[in-house]
Amino acid sequence: MLYKHQPVGIFDSGIGGLTVANAIRKRLPHEALIYFGDTAHLPYGDKSEAAIQAYSIRIADFLLQNGCKVLVIACNSASSAAYDLLKEYVRNEVQIINVIDPMVTWVSAHYGNKSTGLIGTKRTVQSGIYKRKLRELNPSVDLHSLATPLLAPMIEEGYHHNKISHDLIEEYLSKPELANIAALILACTHYPLIKEEIATFYQNRVDVLDSSELVALALEEHIRSKNLLNDATPPTHRFYVSDYTEAFEAATRIFFGEQIQLQLQKL
Repeated sequence: MLYKHQPVGIFDSGIGGLTVANAIRKRLPHEALIYFGDTAHLPYGDKSEAAIQAYSIRIADFLLQNGCKVLVIACNSASSAAYDLLKEYVRNEVQIINVIDPMVTWVSAHYGNKSTGLIGTKRTVQSGIYKRKLRELNPSVDLHSLATPLLAPMIEEGYHHNKISHDLIEEYLSKPELANIAALILACTHYPLIKEEIATFYQNRVDVLDSSELVALALEEHIRSKNLLNDATPPTHRFYVSDYTEAFEAATRIFFGEQIQLQLQKL
């Protein structure tokens, strides 16, 4: 039996998923959040599928042990590599929401017969999961993907809205794979932090799509449908990482909009 007061569990390979946590906090201000960033193993983008699945199972166990009523995979690499396995693992215990399906549903509904670009980690792009899922929902969406592995570490180091980020964004987005697109999917939870820079590069002629708000909406729809929407206030949020450094804690302000205290929880 699940109850309204139980927290929402969110996990990512690091702290980039805090962009999703922030969107959830804004949309669902009464929900308590438990966030787990697997900073000991980041980035997931260059890990094997088996490794990502093993990490994800351990994190899911931790979140379930802490009473979470729903799990959100706030990581594209983990969503592509471990979502199906996690669904099987938790059975009907809790619902699992990933960052890919809400975006695929949105793009399928709005960009039929249009050329759409995607940028993300090597793992996400090589998996082909967006193309496969879009083909199932709307084969007319013409998707063109490009791996952009330097963007996430650039953002984590605080290099955005400056010459370094401008130059790197221009280098990637000028690639022929992304020519003449109507929309660009930001298939990494770090990328909302450079959404404005990307929109500026395209002079607002391309729709820049990030999944954080779509995931928050999908979460709200689920917990409302199950009568699990919390109306208690104020909520208490907890944030865990598998490896702690002061740099990570300082960087949480970038992703969450305010300084938060990280607790160490080894897997």
